[in-house]
Amino acid sequence: MQVPVTEGVFTWPSDEPRLIGSKCLECGNHMFPVQSGCPRCTAANTEQVELSRRGTLWTWTIQGFPPKAPPYMGNTDPATFEAFGVGYVELPGEVKVETRLTVADPEQLNIGMEMEMVIVPLTTDDDGNEVVTFAFAPVEGSQS
Repeated sequence: MQVPVTEGVFTWPSDEPRLIGSKCLECGNHMFPVQSGCPRCTAANTEQVELSRRGTLWTWTIQGFPPKAPPYMGNTDPATFEAFGVGYVELPGEVKVETRLTVADPEQLNIGMEMEMVIVPLTTDDDGNEVVTFAFAPVEGSQS
């Protein structure tokens, strides 16, 4: 069975999962994750919205060593750890999202390339469930 890494971050289960964010009803600012107050205009009038599935890679790097656990969930053994891409994806007219990338090869990543949200395995919980999280993958045919 698959379970989300945490509730309320992305729609799940879903054939086309989307990140769940907020939109300020006063100034139109988008936020991720969900927030009850707007950091731009300080209004406390927001609504939950599903964000775009596609955006462009704004910047990126490769995580080449295990992050500290906690809060990181996943393989932290330096002997078996596999590097992964991390970046910011700009969702048009909405927000820049810090995200895991499905690609860890620098030759395949370019700022400005089109990306799409996908669900990827992260770890296995104590009950044997596959814990999944969101990531962004290059759109086929995008500049690379």
